[in-house]
Amino acid sequence: MLIIGPPGSGKGTQAERISERLGVVAISTGDIFRANVKGGTPLGIEAKKYMDVGDFVPDSVTNEMVRSRLSQDDVENGFLLDGYPRTAAQVDYLDGVLARRGQQLDVVLQLTADDDELVRRLLGRARETGRSDDNEAVIRHRLDLYHEQTEKVVAKYAEGGILTQVDGIGGIDEVTDRVMAAIAAPRIASLASGR
Repeated sequence: MLIIGPPGSGKGTQAERISERLGVVAISTGDIFRANVKGGTPLGIEAKKYMDVGDFVPDSVTNEMVRSRLSQDDVENGFLLDGYPRTAAQVDYLDGVLARRGQQLDVVLQLTADDDELVRRLLGRARETGRSDDNEAVIRHRLDLYHEQTEKVVAKYAEGGILTQVDGIGGIDEVTDRVMAAIAAPRIASLASGR
């Protein structure tokens, strides 16, 4: 399963909740990047250059990181990707990685939200957490990148018939209820169970 949506749409929070409720591992590229930045690893140093100005980390770095993560044993019974793929090229790379493992995505869940609401949320989060990558100029740049590149990913999964959209505006519990209802929908449930 993949959860996708613009920055600030609640992907991380909802990914954690879906992971807990379905018993699958959540894989967040953002968390992995931030851990590497904090740890001062070569990947973290490279990723920080892009993150600080709101750019996507290059596909070559991101793809290798995700391929490595998907080779670990805890993904055997399912997984939820959060923050990847973000570009059409990453979709193709992921499809290849999964095909070699005899797998494919069953569900792509898109959280939707208004850009002005997202800017408000992200500025609030920046004040609370002191994240250096969340100021208004960087946030708007990230939203522009999302609209420019990631929406192509959304369109590709919509064409494949596995995209489900959920309104990401509202209280956390309210959004979780919508997400779980969307996942439980008959078409989604039959896809996820392999029928």
